[in-house]
Amino acid sequence: MGNSSRSAAFLIESRLVDAARGNADACFDLGIAYSSGAGGVDVDLVEAHKWFNLSALAGSDRAQQCRAEIAGEMSAREIAAAQRMARAWLSSGPERRAA
Repeated sequence: MGNSSRSAAFLIESRLVDAARGNADACFDLGIAYSSGAGGVDVDLVEAHKWFNLSALAGSDRAQQCRAEIAGEMSAREIAAAQRMARAWLSSGPERRAA
């Protein structure tokens, strides 16, 4: 079980690195992970919406659909928080790439 946790953590970390490079698929994968609890993360619809939003901004139609689906389960306040988080991610630019 410990090996599975390490594998899941590695998967999330590697997707974060790829997302920092602007990879739309990595952002989508993170959205899936946070919306479903895959990869050992807790379900967090605000975080999922953020990642789907970033992927959608990079041109992913699948991310637009997923973002719309989970938005139906979220309050306006949660959606606004996710949008702020996405803007913060985008504006962090070089700092996030160094992480």
